[in-house]
Amino acid sequence: MDIFPNEEEIELAADLLVNKYKISAQLLGQLLSTKQTQEANSLVKKIGNKNSSRVDVAKRLIRRTGPGLFCGSSKYVKELRYKLLAHLSDAEVTRLFRRYKPQSNITTSSHMRKPLSELKWVARGPWPIDFVESLGFPKIFAGIRPISVLPTIDNIPPLGIPPKLVQFQDYLKKQMLDVLTREGKKTRCVVTLPTGGGKTRVAVEAFIDWMHPRFANRQYLLWIAQSEELCEQAISCIRQLWGAREYTSALRVYRYFGGRDIPVNELTGGAVVTSIQQLYNRAKSDDEALNAILKDTGAMIIDEAHRAISDMYNSLMTKAEEICGPELFPICGLTATPGRSGLYKNEETMKLVNKFDAYLIKPDLGKEFAETPLRYFRENGYLAWPSHIIYRSGREYVLTEDEIQQMQLEGDIASGFLKRLANDRKRNELIIRRLLALPTNTPTLVYACTVEHAYFLADLLSELSGHHAGAISSDTPLTIRRGLIQEFKEGKMQFLCNFGVLTTGFDAPKTECIAICRPTTSEVLYEQIVGRGLRGPKFGGTDKCLVIDFADNILRLGPPLAYARFNDFWTGESVE
Repeated sequence: MDIFPNEEEIELAADLLVNKYKISAQLLGQLLSTKQTQEANSLVKKIGNKNSSRVDVAKRLIRRTGPGLFCGSSKYVKELRYKLLAHLSDAEVTRLFRRYKPQSNITTSSHMRKPLSELKWVARGPWPIDFVESLGFPKIFAGIRPISVLPTIDNIPPLGIPPKLVQFQDYLKKQMLDVLTREGKKTRCVVTLPTGGGKTRVAVEAFIDWMHPRFANRQYLLWIAQSEELCEQAISCIRQLWGAREYTSALRVYRYFGGRDIPVNELTGGAVVTSIQQLYNRAKSDDEALNAILKDTGAMIIDEAHRAISDMYNSLMTKAEEICGPELFPICGLTATPGRSGLYKNEETMKLVNKFDAYLIKPDLGKEFAETPLRYFRENGYLAWPSHIIYRSGREYVLTEDEIQQMQLEGDIASGFLKRLANDRKRNELIIRRLLALPTNTPTLVYACTVEHAYFLADLLSELSGHHAGAISSDTPLTIRRGLIQEFKEGKMQFLCNFGVLTTGFDAPKTECIAICRPTTSEVLYEQIVGRGLRGPKFGGTDKCLVIDFADNILRLGPPLAYARFNDFWTGESVE
């Protein structure tokens, strides 16, 4: 079953809400946010040259909530359910009440609607199914069952056919295994590849081979990532590549992130995928499971190792030395290839190499790659050619004292200022007009200023383009989130708007445009955002990718915006 209503289901549900059940414009607006509804109506009139009807607002609500239209416990959702139940016959209401409130002594149907509207809504449960069917709504509005909570411990069976590495990846894998064989526990290496070059894939292949006999001895591969998305990406890669081996045993994988605990009696060796934040907190609390893992770690991988100079990693290494002694275990860092001024400069990479007294492992692709690795990868189809548009909004903002202080604390553009940008009607008009000017069916990732901004942009893009645009955030249920991402990957959705989630651990190779509506001074964040569109044709991606930065004149900002430090990264740049 689909996870999101199709256009026919949206049309039917909107017609029922407005024309049959007479749901008021006021309640529709409250369900969406009255202010956002007024803003959207104003922009639809200005850009689309039409007035938004109640049916249009209802469609906006349905696109926003999807299968969760009637889900939730807010007073407005309960009011919506109550007003719908008011249209059912007394006999039907009595039937529903007797089935779902059998212990109640209420006998008058007029008093049954209120408690029915307040029943707990469990997606795809008997009550939601009965509710939507009684009212004539498509069954999808009974909700979508959430994906079961991902297990803390997985056992991955050895099945499948091994995919082939390309030549330079195979070379890197052999170099890693050579260092491991030669240095053993003393191995310290840093592997560099341009973003999109397959660092995770190469490292997993090499360390599965290295760790295979050690897994049998109940040792651990400790894989450290920066976010839950990256942790899940690593698990997915481990699952695929272990399954591609002709091993006779399963591999146990532990999810040791997001506050999860691993029972000590369940520790029997395998791959521990974790976040540095969790390791730092557990090291401070002298966690028994972490101590047991460190004691028997056979190798450690640090993804995005340019961050390994931080105090969190220093604390972790101190803890590891207390348990294992100074020799520790093999440690390998993964980081992007130095290829431009700014982020990942050569001196920064060498600082990392020197910290671990490590071997620097990089592709042996000749002088051309050594001098200009990004150009080499682009010319050979591994990475897309990125062009850049600086879209001058003409808007001018002055940071307040509070925003400046907040920026100093957060290390980037203040969240309060981003909220101010998200609520700027003129700026939003410019963003919508520019995105609608893209060629139809251009797969576009939109990076919004706030969660609400992501949904707002998706609402307007859907309404004005006539095609469904999606929005996701960290609050989006996993089932819906995966479904929307899959629709985007399959080309069924042109615009996927987001805030704070599609930066790392997200793979949509056919992305052709990155629209950055949120300013940032963080080169790390900017690199991660742009990296979502860099996959080249040899890796299943595109030949070209367009990056649009919506640029404003921000006074009292201090550090320059990140895109200003990427001048030598683009294959072409223009200002609009």
